[in-house]
Amino acid sequence: MHLTLGEIFLRIFVGFLLSGIIGLEREGINRPAGLRTHILVGTGSTLIMITGIYLAQNYPDTDAARLGAQVVSGIGFLGAGTIIKEGVSVRGLTTAASLWATAGIGLACGAGFLLPAVFTTAIVMFSLVFFQKINRLLVNRRHEIRLNILCTNHPGQIGAIGTYLGNENVQIKQISIHDEQVESLRLKMVLRLPITATPVDIIEGLKTVDGIKEIDS
Repeated sequence: MHLTLGEIFLRIFVGFLLSGIIGLEREGINRPAGLRTHILVGTGSTLIMITGIYLAQNYPDTDAARLGAQVVSGIGFLGAGTIIKEGVSVRGLTTAASLWATAGIGLACGAGFLLPAVFTTAIVMFSLVFFQKINRLLVNRRHEIRLNILCTNHPGQIGAIGTYLGNENVQIKQISIHDEQVESLRLKMVLRLPITATPVDIIEGLKTVDGIKEIDS
């Protein structure tokens, strides 16, 4: 059964609409990939899937899913462009994931899988909006502390401190390093603690790291 123009236009329109909904949320919080990018990804994915179906209908030896499969692999390059590393933090992973999900929704629309595409869009929006609020609530409950650490200036010393903090799920927000005395370093750090840890726990734990001479908070 060949697709009619009405079916083709409906699928493209639904792909445009659903991808635009996701794009609006990203645009609203000033992410690198916003409304236009998501619409282009979703609508383009829809058309590519429709083209694959059209080719399979007119050329029996053609695999309808082959073009769509290239979208899944190719979207990774676009998503990588939204990921930004700032110091020890990485931003843009959620936007990259939303682009990937938008491509999948577009492929579903192109295949005529409209109701699952609508349901998936609702789940994506719920995840982006609702879980963002939960994440902010959890972040606000986390402690941030400033520490001045005097330690030995030996190879691997800073790495040992970083390893301990990483094992405790402590995020290093800022760090500066100064030569303090002979064979000594002064580290000034801003740390974000997990909900389960207290400043006293982290400070006492750091004192057990070899080479730590003094810790002031």
